[in-house]
Amino acid sequence: MSTNTQNTTHTILRAEGFSCPSCVSKIEKQVGRLAGVEDVKVHFASSRIEVDHDEQKASVDDLVAAVGKAGYKAKPSAF
Repeated sequence: MSTNTQNTTHTILRAEGFSCPSCVSKIEKQVGRLAGVEDVKVHFASSRIEVDHDEQKASVDDLVAAVGKAGYKAKPSAF
């Protein structure tokens, strides 16, 4: 059990335009640079991006924008 007092949110994004495994590190680096982002995992096979973040520092829109800066489209997903 974590004793972290931050409000950490787990967000799942669906990405489009993945064409190679190197896309994964590009997205992870870009999203990981955002303040409030604690962890980023990109699942190449399913085009999912899972992000643990403090929503007060990095909103879902910020995450989508960061993926956009890496050159890909993303949108929030329920699963």
